[in-house]
Amino acid sequence: MHRSTHRQRSRGLVASALAAGLAVSSLAVAAPALAEPSDGSPEAVADLVDLPAQRLAPLAVEDPVLGVGEIASSPNLELVATIPKNGAFAPEGQYSSDLAFQGRYAFAGNYGGFTVYDVSDPTNPAQVAQVVCPGSQNDISVHGNLLVLSTDSSRSTDSCDNVAQSATVKESWEGIKVFDISEPTSPQYVASVETQCGSHTHSLAPSKDGEDLFVYVSSYSPNRSFPDCQPPHDLISVVQIPLDDPASSAVVSTPVLFPDGGNPGGNGSSTTSGCHDITTYPSKDLAAGACMGDGILMDITDRAHPVVTEVVRDTENFAFWHSATFNNAGTKVVFTDELGGGGAPTCNATVGPEKGADAIYDIVDGELVFASYYKISREQAPTENCVAHNGSLIPVPGRDIMVQAWYQGGISVWDFTDSANPVEIAWFDRGPLSSERLILGGSWSAYWYNGAIISNDIQQGLDVLLLDDPATNAAKSVLTDEFNPQAQPTYVEPAAWSKGTTYQGGATVTYAGASGGPSGGRRARCPAPTRGARGRRSRASTPRRRRVEAVARLRPGRRRRPRRHRVHREVVDPEPGARRPLGPVGAVVLTPTP
Repeated sequence: MHRSTHRQRSRGLVASALAAGLAVSSLAVAAPALAEPSDGSPEAVADLVDLPAQRLAPLAVEDPVLGVGEIASSPNLELVATIPKNGAFAPEGQYSSDLAFQGRYAFAGNYGGFTVYDVSDPTNPAQVAQVVCPGSQNDISVHGNLLVLSTDSSRSTDSCDNVAQSATVKESWEGIKVFDISEPTSPQYVASVETQCGSHTHSLAPSKDGEDLFVYVSSYSPNRSFPDCQPPHDLISVVQIPLDDPASSAVVSTPVLFPDGGNPGGNGSSTTSGCHDITTYPSKDLAAGACMGDGILMDITDRAHPVVTEVVRDTENFAFWHSATFNNAGTKVVFTDELGGGGAPTCNATVGPEKGADAIYDIVDGELVFASYYKISREQAPTENCVAHNGSLIPVPGRDIMVQAWYQGGISVWDFTDSANPVEIAWFDRGPLSSERLILGGSWSAYWYNGAIISNDIQQGLDVLLLDDPATNAAKSVLTDEFNPQAQPTYVEPAAWSKGTTYQGGATVTYAGASGGPSGGRRARCPAPTRGARGRRSRASTPRRRRVEAVARLRPGRRRRPRRHRVHREVVDPEPGARRPLGPVGAVVLTPTP
């Protein structure tokens, strides 16, 4: 999600931004991010939508959509558990945000702080800690015993009992906070670092000697009235965290990424004034930045001084370069366009399949070469915010497969092995939160972690889904002990996996090639398949899950049993040419993936 270009950090967040009248109104191509709770007043609504020169025509939804309370999915993807938001994070305006993983735990950001979940049993996750520390978006990462948290709303102090304070006040604070998570059920706040224009997101790049953790801090939207966020701000902040002394963390460089000023904006694309998010690929000394109006590649061989090596721009279809994901080989990048700032309904026929979508780029001789767009085909209601958002690779040997959040558009699993012809494998979707008003909601982030898809839903809380498909089941053998989606690990693949796959008449995969033991990657291991009969899928053995030493010690009264949602399946097969009907409220309507 991105924030207002005029960076009015003292203003309120519109959780219920656009009324049902959206269906017949104009929609901004690029709207700001939402930052703090508000009462949804007309003034706040006006502040939400930053109208650029280009507007979209009135929205049109041509196909039937899910109703309030309905859930649908493809037959191969099942919601098996949900832990609703609770406690200090229960209010509508306390949005769930990003995720990071370590051992048995998922660390889930929220605009009010972060939550720690035990996800070792995907069908029965448990909440083990909740840390109240306001400062949106609370983008989150973990490394060893440390947790890093981003603050991108101007606060009175760097403490966790802060309150909102105008960015025009010199003493206001925003930046990154560092917590000790050596006991995950009881995180301890140990350090903070103030950064220019705050920290909307951050990405990790561990030093090669293992002694330091470098953090690339992305922020943007400077204003001359903000003492600590002055234009032009064509830079990122690099924070160095000594692992043996995190209290001495400090900014060590502020490399200028756009000496020419970057994209000047216009024609629906954003003016570049910093980066929204960066994904590092440390093992390849590579990073990809999504920087408002530009997409970039960087050489991060020198962790403290990343260097831009390639810049790409799409002034026809991309409004706001939001995030990036490499394929495992590091030969492709999927960039996302957060059209409408994450708070607008862009998944419909009016907006079309190429705006608010993913763009797949091949990396050829160090240059980014456009291949195709990907966008979910399921239309969403006018009261559902929907656009491409955060996702990660599913580590299937020999293929490029990704799971991705689409806000209230749900979750999509798709294959981009053929860069020019991406295809969806599986999907999950909820109906709108309301038929009367747009309540910001849906999956903020959806990631693959040790055999499960874990999603942080803005309003619903933590979702766990299980994917059962021949095209992806090999990924269940890949285990990691730590995963930050914006700091990609390398999955070392066996030498000769077949890439032959078809999705006609049900997904099938043939794996044939060298047999052998685990690959020996540092963070992930992927066993080779055994040889099988021609035309049949060989089954890879699943290695024993590494024992996690940390044992959750729960305080009395802190543990709650999650509410488990079992998916009711109802396959509806309409007559040829007929529109697919939807089941009653609460029913699941399964639509076979084309």
